[in-house]
Amino acid sequence: MRALPRTAALLWAAAMATCLLPACSDAPEAKPCSDPLGCVSLGPGEPILLGVIESLSGQVAPIGQDQVRGLELALARRGGKLLGREVRLVIEDTGCRPEGGGNAALKLIANPKIAALFGTTCSGDAAVASEVMSKAGFAMVSGNNSAPFLTAIGGRKAPKWQAGYFRTAPNEESSGPAAARFAYSRLGVRRAAVINDGDIYTRGLTDGFAQAFQRLGGKIVLTATVNKNDADMGPVLTAVKNSKAQLMFFPLFQPEGNNVLLQARKTRGLERIVRMSDGALIEQSFIEAVGDAAVGMYFVGPTPPARTPALRRLEQEYAAKYGASPSTYYYVNAFDAANILLDALEKAATAGGDGTLRIGRQALRDALARTDKPDGLTGPLRCDEFGDCASQCFNILRLSDPAAGVDGLKKNVQFTYRPER
Repeated sequence: MRALPRTAALLWAAAMATCLLPACSDAPEAKPCSDPLGCVSLGPGEPILLGVIESLSGQVAPIGQDQVRGLELALARRGGKLLGREVRLVIEDTGCRPEGGGNAALKLIANPKIAALFGTTCSGDAAVASEVMSKAGFAMVSGNNSAPFLTAIGGRKAPKWQAGYFRTAPNEESSGPAAARFAYSRLGVRRAAVINDGDIYTRGLTDGFAQAFQRLGGKIVLTATVNKNDADMGPVLTAVKNSKAQLMFFPLFQPEGNNVLLQARKTRGLERIVRMSDGALIEQSFIEAVGDAAVGMYFVGPTPPARTPALRRLEQEYAAKYGASPSTYYYVNAFDAANILLDALEKAATAGGDGTLRIGRQALRDALARTDKPDGLTGPLRCDEFGDCASQCFNILRLSDPAAGVDGLKKNVQFTYRPER
């Protein structure tokens, strides 16, 4: 999510791994692989390996854990098997750091038996990991990345777009405009300050808010950046106060988002400023950490999936498997992501008469690109040319009662935004 580290070294290693892909498999083959990106070749009885790249440590760990659980639930529906073979997960933790995403991808692409990658949790990790995996000819599907920079902006290829990357989380290109429309039209705000942490996710949201707000006639009076793990938010909050902003939009993660809110509550001159963040803080842990300080705060986030019988069934399976109810619905996006990946693997695979199995890497990308699944739990899933597979719809929520928790917050919808097509 910060500036991409060691990109040249990562791409060199990815290129070296790519060169080894066809040569490293010792499984018997009836005929040479004709796929332009090479093949995963498995001998009789060999399991199908999926590389998993998620954030399983730090503040974002609960979201990363639910991404893994969404994948596990999708596999459980299939008895843990695909194409008659056991599916094994090779899991790497990124810690929600771009260098973690790059290192995890490098480890996984070095194994020519890994059929595809699942992840990441954080968009900054994906920017590096997707570049590495794409150069190596892999495909990767995420159930959580939402930064516009990864796929498309304004109907055009985004700066960090990579071939072979797909996602089932909505492109948050519309998140900033949703917040801006609500602030300008419903709250009457005309002067706004935006705060990001410099990574492609938070910067994309504040840029989108600023552009839409200014088009509506509002004025951005401050654009500020804080650092990851900053504890003292005094300087940036003083700048917000001096800017005479009516609203502060800070789409930050924990703990930075917590620190901004709690310290703003104690800053003289900011008593009446409107506070707004995004889905990264629509978390029970955030509400428990800040309590009454968040009363009246607004959040913009993807509209949750409808609670259909199919979703209620998945909730029951989640509770039975993990002994607890899901705290958010992000695992549902992961479940959908896992299913389109597993479906595509089935379509891309060919079986040999000697019990071998071959999965073409370009064939897998092509199968993912043809995804047209009208019955996804998050809604219809149709992958476009940029890798976006989910429709876009965003809610503005208001926290009125911390005791009601995240469920109460998600029910308190103030505004729903659907971008015009």
